Amino acid sequence: MYKDRSHAGKLLADKLRAYSESADCIVLALPRGGVPVGFELAQELKLPLDVFIVRKLGTPGQKELAMGAIASGGIRVLNRGIIDALAVNQASLEEVTRLELIELQRREFAYRGSNEPLELKDKTVILTDDGLATGASMRAAVRAVRSMQPRRIIVAVPVSSPGTCRELGREVDEMICAAQPQEFWGVGEWYDNFEQTSDEEVHRLLDRARALHNSAA
Repeated sequence: MYKDRSHAGKLLADKLRAYSESADCIVLALPRGGVPVGFELAQELKLPLDVFIVRKLGTPGQKELAMGAIASGGIRVLNRGIIDALAVNQASLEEVTRLELIELQRREFAYRGSNEPLELKDKTVILTDDGLATGASMRAAVRAVRSMQPRRIIVAVPVSSPGTCRELGREVDEMICAAQPQEFWGVGEWYDNFEQTSDEEVHRLLDRARALHNSAA
């Protein structure tokens, strides 16, 4: 369906033309794979681009089962149902949070350097990634961004499972899933090239987006 993430971002931009050159609109990409998509969105729509980093808090002994997540801006979202059901104590919760915070801060510095994150209050925020399977990271991002008091939250992705698109759509002001294949086995199958995006590419694209936006301002 898509040649690569850049191609997907360009096509996705066609569904967001109403926000082109909007003074109060920001594109936030979930790294790493969401950044090439977000870069093309930002360029096509002439909007600023930033990253929004989410780190899942895996339960002790079951790291793939999320008991919450932390995100850029010092936000922590907890799944109390999982925490209570598995009797995760506060000490274990804080230790997992501490370790994930170290990785989040490493990525913040690697991607953004000394540049401050963009202000989200009273803004229209377009959250994007290269696709949604379960949507767990995007759901955490939505809840974290919501706490920063934006005017509107839009989630826009090139491809998603229909169920995830429908469920996440209940939590945001606008949900755009460019493709919702009924037989969905994973995001990568909808790309010809789905090679992993490196930290270096994320940093390069953010720097380029910042320079292009500043020169156009």
